[in-house]
Amino acid sequence: MAEILPLKAWRYAESLTPKMEELTAPLFDVVSARQRQLLYENPLNSIHLSVPTGEDPAQNALETLIKWKSTHIIQQDIQPGIYVYYQYFRLPGEHDERCRKGFIAQIKAYDWSDQVILRHENTISSAVNDRIELLRKTQIQASPTHGLYEDCDEQLEHYMDEAILNPLYELEDYQGVREVMGLIQDPEVISHFLRVLKDKQVILADGHHRLEGAIAYRKAMQGTLPEATWKGYEYHLMYLTNTSGNHLKILPTHRLFYGLEMTQELFLTKIQDWFEVKKFADPEELGTYAFHKQHTFGLVMGEESYMLKLKSGKINEFNQQLPESIRVLDLAVLHEVLFDRIIGIPVADQRNSDQLTYERNFSRCIQEVRSGKASFAVITRELEMEQVLEVCRSGQVMPQKSTYFYPKALGGLLFASIKQDEFDYDYGSFFK
Repeated sequence: MAEILPLKAWRYAESLTPKMEELTAPLFDVVSARQRQLLYENPLNSIHLSVPTGEDPAQNALETLIKWKSTHIIQQDIQPGIYVYYQYFRLPGEHDERCRKGFIAQIKAYDWSDQVILRHENTISSAVNDRIELLRKTQIQASPTHGLYEDCDEQLEHYMDEAILNPLYELEDYQGVREVMGLIQDPEVISHFLRVLKDKQVILADGHHRLEGAIAYRKAMQGTLPEATWKGYEYHLMYLTNTSGNHLKILPTHRLFYGLEMTQELFLTKIQDWFEVKKFADPEELGTYAFHKQHTFGLVMGEESYMLKLKSGKINEFNQQLPESIRVLDLAVLHEVLFDRIIGIPVADQRNSDQLTYERNFSRCIQEVRSGKASFAVITRELEMEQVLEVCRSGQVMPQKSTYFYPKALGGLLFASIKQDEFDYDYGSFFK
């Protein structure tokens, strides 16, 4: 099953530790345009490796990486380790602090067909191609993907709790999350981590594009470095958290649609063939509305807002070929009915449609519609963790951008090199 390894991480020089809040960055697929511009102003921010700019972004990232290594901006740890990673956070309106516990390690970039790493949603092709080129050029990973494993006995938490008492870093990130990272380098403890995970499947919570990029790169490199026992190109950086006893929170991701080619009146008429439609008094309140009922959505269009609920029996008119775990999902219904049957964009084409975008921030949805840029916004409800697990076990995938696990992992706390001379180590010693 899942083979993980410790890693010899590249990290910012110890002299820069007090400035870590200025050096870290959001993940490439969640950082906003405004955030990017601010982060780019700092020549040492990790965004220059994760989301490089220019006519040849990957080449620019490589040049930055070479410079940082040669001037000791970043330095590689001599001994491999497991990097314990705790995120302390509160949701709006909460008083008590939550803590999501996990650790960062290297994991083989398994094919999806191996059923070791299970995905739960579709990807967007252009984003995958971008990640492949960046990895090919730099051979560095600036941020981990996020994987979930199931361990009801919580066999690793004791070791993680001990390591976090002596943190490498403790900072507050752009989300207001308190990020704490510790390090385990004891070979016996590391061996225990490897043994626990070797019997597990891993559910990919976040980072489908980056992992697909790593899989494609591994395939392209297959057969090279025949003399190496442990090949760097086969591995991928991942943040692993236990589904048991952990604070795993999934936030909704709303849909924005641009360039609707029918009148608002005709659109609403077509919607009424499928949904019960009720006018909602105040669009601003949809962001805090509790969508308790299945197949219920908010719609913001022009100055008006509506509640949509799929009509009784309509669920039996489509997707009969899909497993029940997928067929009844809110987002499967939304993409099949609203965007395919009503608007006319086939589900298979929606992944690459420039008319459909994904937005977690409710206020930004309202702003895009009110400004006239977006034709409408669909406000969705959050998924339950058990729904995600059921989909993964079924072997099916959800529509793209179905989940938003909160908080997001932070980029720049460490970097993982798959360049063979930097990756190389006698990892077999941890399996004895």
